[in-house]
Amino acid sequence: MTEKDKEMQANGQENPNMDINSDENQSGSTHLNDALPEADEADKLRGELDELRRKYLLLNADFDNFRKRNAKERIELINTANKEVIVALLDVLDDSERATKQLETSGESGAAAEGVMLVFNKFQNILQSKGLKAMESLHEEFNPDLHEAVTEIPAPTEDLKGKVIDVLQKGYYLNDKIIRHARVVVGK
Repeated sequence: MTEKDKEMQANGQENPNMDINSDENQSGSTHLNDALPEADEADKLRGELDELRRKYLLLNADFDNFRKRNAKERIELINTANKEVIVALLDVLDDSERATKQLETSGESGAAAEGVMLVFNKFQNILQSKGLKAMESLHEEFNPDLHEAVTEIPAPTEDLKGKVIDVLQKGYYLNDKIIRHARVVVGK
C-alpha cells in the first residue's frame, strides 16, 4: 500500500483505484475464477448422465422387444406343438375318408358300418378341435401357394380353365398355417 492509500484509509475514505477483490499477496483477480473447473466438471457429469440415460432407454427398449418376441414365439410354439403328430395322422384321415365314401356307396347299413362311421367322425372332430382345417380347392382358381398341380387336362367348360377340376389329395391348415398342399388336377 502506498502512503496515499494509508492516509485515505485512516480518514475513512476509499481509494477509487483500489481493487477490493484483490488479495494483497496476489495480483489481479485470476484467483477468483477457481470455480470454473468445477463448472466444467459439472458439465462433464451432466454429459455422462445424459449418455447413461440414453443407454438405459435403449437397453429397456431392447428388453421390451425381446420380451414381446419371446411371448410371440411361445404362443406360436404352443399353437403348432401338435403339428408333427397331426401331419403323421393326415394319411390315416385320408384313408378314413376313402373308407367312409366306400361305405356310403356300398349301401351297407349294418351296425358295423355305423360304428366305423362314428369312429371316423370322432377322429375328424378331434383333429378339427386341435386346429386342423381342410382346404377347399374344388372349382377354385389354381394357386401355386396352396395347390400342387399333378396334371393339366382340357377343361370341360370354358369357366373351369385355370381352375381346379379334381382334388387328388386334400390340403390342410393347422391354425391358419398350411401343413399340406392340395394335390390337384387343373383345367387348361
